[in-house]
Amino acid sequence: MTSPATPRVVVIGAGIVGCSLADELTERGWTDVTVVEKGPLFATGGSSSHAPGLVFRTNGSKALTEFADYTVRKFRGMDLDGAPCFLPVGGLELATTFERWADLQRRHGLATSWGIGSRLLDPLECAELWPTIDRERVLGGFHTPGDGLAKALRACEAQARRAIARGAVFLAHHEVVGIEQRGGRVSSVVTDQGVLPADVVVSAAGLWGPRIGRMAGVDVPLLPMAHQYAKTTQLAELAGLNDERDELSRPILRHQDADLYFREHVDRIGIGSYAHRPMPVDLAEVPSSAAAQVMPSMLEFTAEDFEPSWQDALDLLPALQDTKVEEGFNGIMSFTTDGMPLMGESRELPGFWLAEAVWVTHSAGVARALAQWLVDGQPDTDVHECDVHRFEQVQLDTDYVHERASQAFVEVYDVLHPLQPAERPRRLRVSPFYPRQRDLGAYFLEAHGWERPHWYDANAEAAEGLEVPERGAWASRYWSPAAAAEAHATRGKVALYDMTPLKRLEISGRGALDFLQHMTTNQMAVKPGTVRYTLLLDEAGGVRSDLTVARLERDRFQIGVNGNLDLDWFLRHVPADGSVVVRDITAGTCCVGVWGPLARDLVQPLSRDDFSHKGFGFFKAKHARIAGVPVTAMRVSYVGELGWEIYADSDVGLRLWDALWEAGQELGVTAGGRSAFNSLRLEKGYRSWGTDMTTEHNPFEAGVGFAVRMDKADFVGRSALVEAAAEQPRRRLVPLLMDQPEHVVMGKEPVHTADGSVGYVTSAAFGYTIGRSIAYAWLPADAAAPGTRVDVEYFAERLPATVAEEPLFDPEMARIRR
Repeated sequence: MTSPATPRVVVIGAGIVGCSLADELTERGWTDVTVVEKGPLFATGGSSSHAPGLVFRTNGSKALTEFADYTVRKFRGMDLDGAPCFLPVGGLELATTFERWADLQRRHGLATSWGIGSRLLDPLECAELWPTIDRERVLGGFHTPGDGLAKALRACEAQARRAIARGAVFLAHHEVVGIEQRGGRVSSVVTDQGVLPADVVVSAAGLWGPRIGRMAGVDVPLLPMAHQYAKTTQLAELAGLNDERDELSRPILRHQDADLYFREHVDRIGIGSYAHRPMPVDLAEVPSSAAAQVMPSMLEFTAEDFEPSWQDALDLLPALQDTKVEEGFNGIMSFTTDGMPLMGESRELPGFWLAEAVWVTHSAGVARALAQWLVDGQPDTDVHECDVHRFEQVQLDTDYVHERASQAFVEVYDVLHPLQPAERPRRLRVSPFYPRQRDLGAYFLEAHGWERPHWYDANAEAAEGLEVPERGAWASRYWSPAAAAEAHATRGKVALYDMTPLKRLEISGRGALDFLQHMTTNQMAVKPGTVRYTLLLDEAGGVRSDLTVARLERDRFQIGVNGNLDLDWFLRHVPADGSVVVRDITAGTCCVGVWGPLARDLVQPLSRDDFSHKGFGFFKAKHARIAGVPVTAMRVSYVGELGWEIYADSDVGLRLWDALWEAGQELGVTAGGRSAFNSLRLEKGYRSWGTDMTTEHNPFEAGVGFAVRMDKADFVGRSALVEAAAEQPRRRLVPLLMDQPEHVVMGKEPVHTADGSVGYVTSAAFGYTIGRSIAYAWLPADAAAPGTRVDVEYFAERLPATVAEEPLFDPEMARIRR
């Protein structure tokens, strides 16, 4: 019987995500759940209905790996009338190039970091698992015994039955034609069969997600794309081997060097290809269930696009020479610009949630996280990579989504470096300093649409006399020795860093102080002109973000945040009485970091304002003029040196840069990029939110407990920290110093002790000042003591390291406070 205390939930879409969500919600007591589907149950005609069901869990994203692992565990324990919902045949990925073999070694490290059992195989071992392969072409393989095949339609119905038994209702042939709202919230879903009142609506409509989003006035930035799948005629060696449809003899197989995957279909082979041209699908051209030859998401097979893939399949599996492609289709799937799902509640229409661009691989895990989010207020897994509000406005443009999502299709099986930027579209957002950066030979990477200098070729010559160890091929990509020169210049003289791409908010109004006191962990009741480092927590005490807050006037604060999710968080909590105004001021302003022991020598002669240590103390802010430019200067430093973040309006930004650059010539001023910046901040132990710490970590274990004031009035997450503050952390984020300077790792590598794999690396860089390679890592408390010996697994090689005391550089903080 439905409890009157539970909200009325309408889930749009009875595919694998909608069925999983109904099961997860009703299991948690939310039993007033209605799932509406425009097609039949449970072969709805969407992507779930034709998905081949391959579940490879290992992913560079910890969240996606956890989602896939939960999906495997859940489906493996389910059946439909005795027929299993998951076939644990294992997974095998092959390398036919040296680059791929190195990547499989890296993937083995990822699997180890995230707790997925795996092993690396030689060609003979690969052939034992898949006798059909041409062993001479194979260099090695990556085997994950726990992976396998999800039987999506069975899992849909099995979960739906469980949800129905708890009170859920599933309605077939109910096409959604509108989303209604009342009082600023979603109120009902309009179908062609009638109106369904709702307190919560979840769009799990898959490829039709953008259409549902438009009904609600919500951007759903995904692109439906066609993906080819074919089945061969009978393969002689499989005849009689797999007598039962659910007893397959071989693992699911990936040949990523040719953008192919394979699975058995009893005595035939199924082949999926990402090798063809991107095929975006216009929703207006997708047939209805009644008009479709098979189902709406299965388009006509274009044999000419598949021909190169067929030849590649024959090369790897010579036994296929005796077969031919018997049937095939172009199946529609959902792609986003970054390859991640779209999850979360719309801020524009409260009560309207998204669970879109989710593949079968991650379906139950995403549903579990979303159910936790709805019922408990936050999921156990950190989902910031999936939150629909992660995008900037420029990233929601239709053409941008089309181009980036098409590229995401092309890159599904590519070997991608963690720093590798998208090639296009570029130069969407540039700071006022961009022309001067180009003149200095800046090498730009891209983030959130911003062009961000990683190093400057103008500094390469200065690096020639420095001792910079050789580094491996992977760590050498998107790196230049010029970064060493920039780091040394920052420590020895003075450097300019473009901090414009870092998001800035202004929070003002008569209620601004009380609002920030409630939202953040540190004491905000400070004198105007004071800067505070503080945290945003969720209700469970997890670190949502870290911020710098400058109280510029009694009722006006400037906030340095980590991205659009922070803006979304503030806007969700802003009082309805108009006492607080939150504005994103990033686009209209710019920022240059002036740091180094000669920073004061550079800035003071250009200003009549007092920039002395006594007149402008550490973590202070003031309005001033530099070379006639009105600025807001904050004495903060993310690199551990004397200096300021200097903010100005964008229209005078280039004038500010030019004045600083010209005056700095006699001081040896240098332009510094993100590569040097990252090295310098790790030497100081400064955390990077989203990489070093997330909502899965509390402040005390993350090493930022100093920013928490438990003695101030209540703030978001405080009650959850009471117990944590009284206990010793069970894990810690600590720095490792690699034994060999040339051992530069990249992040996400597993860390081993004598007890096995115990943690993983977050951030890493070579410390140019200390002459050592640094890797920050999460370790259990008993392995986190300084002096503890560990190994970092990097491309299947164990690299020795030692846990160190932090900070690694200038522990007395003398340089930053001069």
